[in-house]
Amino acid sequence: MNFLKVDRYKARLRWQHSVADITRPMRFAFESFPNVLVLVVWVEQVDDRVVGTILLGRYNVIGEQAMIIEVLKSLFLGFVEGVTEWLPISSTGHMILVDEFLKLNVSEQFLALFLVVIQIGAILAVIILYFHKLNPFSRTKTPEGRRATWRLWGMVVIGCIPAAIVGLLLDDWVHDHFYNAVVVASALIIYGIVFIVMERRNRRLEDQVVAAVDGRHVRPTISPSGSIFRVETVDDIDIPTAIKIGLFQCLAIIPGTSRSGSTIIGGMLFGCSRTAAAEFTFFLAIPIMFGWGLVKTLKFLAGGLAMTQKEIVVLVVGVLTAFIVSIISIKFLMGYIKRNDFTAFGWYRIVVGVVVLGYFGVKAIGLL
Repeated sequence: MNFLKVDRYKARLRWQHSVADITRPMRFAFESFPNVLVLVVWVEQVDDRVVGTILLGRYNVIGEQAMIIEVLKSLFLGFVEGVTEWLPISSTGHMILVDEFLKLNVSEQFLALFLVVIQIGAILAVIILYFHKLNPFSRTKTPEGRRATWRLWGMVVIGCIPAAIVGLLLDDWVHDHFYNAVVVASALIIYGIVFIVMERRNRRLEDQVVAAVDGRHVRPTISPSGSIFRVETVDDIDIPTAIKIGLFQCLAIIPGTSRSGSTIIGGMLFGCSRTAAAEFTFFLAIPIMFGWGLVKTLKFLAGGLAMTQKEIVVLVVGVLTAFIVSIISIKFLMGYIKRNDFTAFGWYRIVVGVVVLGYFGVKAIGLL
């Protein structure tokens, strides 16, 4: 079964014949390749007469195979979103590379909507994994636990305010001026270097802590618990720290920066442990990405646009895939940083940035 969409009619003719002229109702159609003129004729009996209709129009035929291909593309894009949204490696940088080789056969307006709304699947993964921690109405929590949850939500809201203001004011302008391969690759490389330098500093401080414990008379700056991080858990984040991390999240408006990357860097620079910085990054994403998805959807609808059946299927598949893969990615990241630091992600960012620069540089001079 093919999906047949009429783009416009060029002519419509009606005629009448007796039953003797045409003995039985007929319907037949010549279907051509997409966007090619075709002729559709059908004949039907009305009382004692046969009424025929000729439609000469331009048709867009989307077959089952084409639909399957678009669904597979959406599946892969959902996978990329689920992995790169939470790891500090920039989902935008990877999406630019993927889009170069794997383009969805949809309108530009829907594609812009898709790349934002697909993030809702990733956000749902955070809500499911941390539902108990984020639920202030949980019956298993003590009054003190409920107050701590409300306090955590307060820190999340405070941390989101700077990004919300900057995003609403500058999103379209930044997209028009900075959404290109050079900016994305540069951000990937720069923040990759920042991760490496920051973790080298952390290792040096951790070595000082070990030296102090061994009695080597080194005086590192450490927390009362003996850690180099002032904020051990996400529940310890205070208002000044939340504001500072929120300001760092504003940097993510530059494509290639990585929202999770910028907030993790900000959190660790201001004394948060790797675990606290990562979890606060997850929680900051909930209002920011839900709100941004709503803004993009309203812009799409305000433009008088409506999704086709194919686009609805593509969107649903992408969101579900992002949700499933995000659960795996978040669990992997939290397990990884308990035993390791972010240095490997820094090197990975640099490699991807060099690949992006190299590929689009070679393409610009006409070698591809």
